[in-house]
Amino acid sequence: MAKKNRTKGKPKKTMPAFVKRPFEGLPSECDVIALRELVPAGTAPLSLKDSDREVVLCSLLPMAAPAMVRESGAIWLGMQVQHHFGDPARDLGAVLRKAVAQAEAGEPGIVGLTELPEDAPRLQDLVTGDTLDVTVHEGFDFWLADVEEKDDLAGALDQANAAAVPTSRLSGVEAAYWTNIGTKEHLRWVMPHPEDALLTALARLHAAGKDVLVPGARFVGMFRAHGLLAPVWDLEVGTGADALEEPAAAFQQELEAALADDSDLTQEERSARNGLANRQVTLR
Repeated sequence: MAKKNRTKGKPKKTMPAFVKRPFEGLPSECDVIALRELVPAGTAPLSLKDSDREVVLCSLLPMAAPAMVRESGAIWLGMQVQHHFGDPARDLGAVLRKAVAQAEAGEPGIVGLTELPEDAPRLQDLVTGDTLDVTVHEGFDFWLADVEEKDDLAGALDQANAAAVPTSRLSGVEAAYWTNIGTKEHLRWVMPHPEDALLTALARLHAAGKDVLVPGARFVGMFRAHGLLAPVWDLEVGTGADALEEPAAAFQQELEAALADDSDLTQEERSARNGLANRQVTLR
């Protein structure tokens, strides 16, 4: 007679279905993606639907912590973390829910997420508002802004600051970030449009020579992150963020016109589209 399987224990957890565009529906979706993938040191206040608890979305927290409850009771929610359970918006919702409970209990400290969150809300379920007010910092000094005893953390802060490349958010368009990596400058611009439509529009502009933002700039390709594309331009060293403001606003107008153009692509435009499709790097 065959032996019965008497193994007992908790049912094995299954990973949730992959979500191609996890941050859709969040305030300033494109900036949320930038804070997760592109911006070294950035913050943005979040408004909760059913609470006046202070919550700040942060690109990176000390030790890549998922969240922190500060001594003041404020909650800092980290975007650049080590865990990934298939839907980062659900991960963030689970961490935020844990952090709110910890804050209400008066327990400051790190809030972690070590296993798959079951029945957790998504971040979209917990926050409200249409846009985020993003602040890009020169470094991570904001980590210690509300800390009196800073000496013990000075070494870790110096190390983090040394790794933070200069970055600035353009003010005239959404989710466009200039950065200087020393040998080169870049503009990386997360855009909300569907991928196929955006590729076609960019191909029209590329074929027409309308994708050169400033002298010396070169459109080099795109990142694909969380269901959206982020076109990237190489810039000459010394360009700076201010010089991009007017050209970026003008380019956005050209892009909107190209997106509205439903005519067939010319041979040159089709060739440009194929070339752009081959110059994509998937981040997430």
